[in-house]
Amino acid sequence: MNSVDPVIITAMITLVDRAIELLTFLVLVRVVLSWVPSVDYGHPLISLIVRITDPVLLPVRRLLPAVGGLDLSPWIAMLLLNFARQLIHQLLVSLLTAT
Repeated sequence: MNSVDPVIITAMITLVDRAIELLTFLVLVRVVLSWVPSVDYGHPLISLIVRITDPVLLPVRRLLPAVGGLDLSPWIAMLLLNFARQLIHQLLVSLLTAT
């Protein structure tokens, strides 16, 4: 049976970690932007942040409505992203130790 090169698995772990860290950071940026009343959501950079974070935030918003006008979906999304990162990390580490 062919085993996967440990360097590839290590690179995948790093890639997944960095991608989820970036997505978590962008969700946090979006939270901060929501507090600024004069944000131009038509600006290309702001629009890009919205397009990147919507696939994570919208499903959580559908399941968890705002409580007393407070949108908790970004915080729940960041917790879920962290959980997913740990799960994927453990899976990849188990592949690394199996080789």
